[in-house]
Amino acid sequence: MSNFVAPEVKKFVAWDYVVFAALFLVSASIGVFFAVKERKKKTSKEFLVGGRQMTCGPIAFSLTSSFMSAVTVLGTPSEVYRYGASFVLFFLSYALVIFFTAELFLPVFYRSGITSTYEYLELRFNKVVRLAATLIYIVQTILYTGIVVYAPSLALNQVTGFDLWGSVVATGMVCTFYCTLGGLKAVVWTDAFQMIVMVAGFVTVLIQGTTLNGGTTKVWESAYEGSRLNIFDFDIDPLRRHTFWTIVIGGTFTWLGIYGVNQSTIQRCISCKSEKHAKLALYLNLLGLWTVLMCAVFCGLVMYSYYKSCDPWTASFISAPDQLMPYFVMDIFSSMPGVPGLFVACAFSGTLSTVAASINALATVTFEDLVKKVFPNLSEKMSTWISKGLCILYGTLCTSMAAAASLLGGVVQASLSIHGMCGGPMLGLFTLGIVFPCANWKGATGGLLAGIALAFWAGTGSFIYPAPPTKSLPLHLSTLNCTLANSTEALVTAAPTATPDRPLLADTWYSLSYLYFSAIGCLGCAITGLLISFITGPTKGEDVPPVLIKPVCNPFCFWSKRLQASLWCGVRHNSQEVDFEKNPPNVTANKAGRDDTFKNSINKENKRHFPGYNPEEKSYTNISRESRL
Repeated sequence: MSNFVAPEVKKFVAWDYVVFAALFLVSASIGVFFAVKERKKKTSKEFLVGGRQMTCGPIAFSLTSSFMSAVTVLGTPSEVYRYGASFVLFFLSYALVIFFTAELFLPVFYRSGITSTYEYLELRFNKVVRLAATLIYIVQTILYTGIVVYAPSLALNQVTGFDLWGSVVATGMVCTFYCTLGGLKAVVWTDAFQMIVMVAGFVTVLIQGTTLNGGTTKVWESAYEGSRLNIFDFDIDPLRRHTFWTIVIGGTFTWLGIYGVNQSTIQRCISCKSEKHAKLALYLNLLGLWTVLMCAVFCGLVMYSYYKSCDPWTASFISAPDQLMPYFVMDIFSSMPGVPGLFVACAFSGTLSTVAASINALATVTFEDLVKKVFPNLSEKMSTWISKGLCILYGTLCTSMAAAASLLGGVVQASLSIHGMCGGPMLGLFTLGIVFPCANWKGATGGLLAGIALAFWAGTGSFIYPAPPTKSLPLHLSTLNCTLANSTEALVTAAPTATPDRPLLADTWYSLSYLYFSAIGCLGCAITGLLISFITGPTKGEDVPPVLIKPVCNPFCFWSKRLQASLWCGVRHNSQEVDFEKNPPNVTANKAGRDDTFKNSINKENKRHFPGYNPEEKSYTNISRESRL
């Protein structure tokens, strides 16, 4: 029981429900709009990848909205409030992630003409590797989506009185509804709308919070006095939760697993009408990531300035740190009906966009990697209905998984840990395929298993034996100006409890920063995969289609074509350049040749021809590819 008197914080009123309901209504309406508009030409490709005719603008909004979920809206300000503004260093991580995604991974996926990223693994290795990666992705996405649905619902329930399971079920139903009706186009345009709502909610909170604190200067002074501005900590200790190195290096690995090889991201990029549009969408999305990050960090600083003398979490006015942001909103907007509803809409915009992206990506992966393998001769009409049925199935599963999410702790750490444990080995697997022509399917399989084992060993150990406070370093929170209750309980000090026995690894391996889980999985997968490949006999470079490999050595050896060629490990990138730049291939004449190349990986004559190159833009277009689908 709290020893302090909690100030009265109002609950939701009618206007708040009206504003919040409007978000759900608009989101559902977008699904209905695209279902009606394109009901006559809705093939499975149109449904799952938008006909590959999307432009960079809405895709950029969609990418930002999908991965800046309610975890960001509620979790990041809380992180800054408790640990300081070092979270802003993700500014650098995001830049590195987008660069590597746009220049390393995207060109390979786009030119391969795939719908599911895991199709690449079959083209490069075999069906076993593709199936293993698909199953891991499905498990990862369902777990992550459970957190995204449950965490904001719980936080908002306990602070605003908003019904917990009502919001969970409503979220699942609305996302499933517009995904099933409108497909990828509905998801993308709804995400764009939800991105605007998210930023509007943040800006409203920042303006009101800064005003109540006496201006930006006061906020800055309070944050400085409370050590919240100690951003650059160059301690190389990997056990420290957040330092410059853990965020920039570990954060890059973690987010690269999310962006570089994640189906949700790549599915949006390959839906663009050209490779140039896809890259531009990623770089525009970087601006969106930076905007949301800065809004969330400044909200955390404003919130600390407001509660610096009476922390509602330490005083037990709320039961978890993730409730700080909604509590703050209900506190500062208590006299402004409807505005708390805007913030709740902001939080749930992130939730809706992420859940919708997950449902659509899960349906795509399952249809392309599992259903079509079992039933290869499905009609277009049946394919579309199966895709819609999968959306309903995964909408139900992701909503149900929300019940298990309460066991995983803070939303930011839990979500990034899951992405790290599953996404890291996947990143290593795709890196093996794209960067190392010598890697074979045995190395890929062994590397994936090794990466998963290492990442889950460190991750599950950290959940069971959390790192000591000396490594996580939460900053001081004060209750100096909180009103004491008229009770002797305020004078009672809890008896010290015995420290539970911790194994030897608990303060070393299990105490690694959660941001390194992805790096462990990725490097473990890549190193093990290369070792097994060399032991079992590496793949010959001339047997690998050049479109499946990215020659990363080229920028470092730009002065010597001969040196570049010697580092290609036998892959014939030079013939690819000649064909694409000087003699754009004929689509019709080479259709059969390209299919044979990808299926057999041995037809060296046809290996030269990969349709879709646009010599004017020096990029690839989906227009010609769509005519073949």
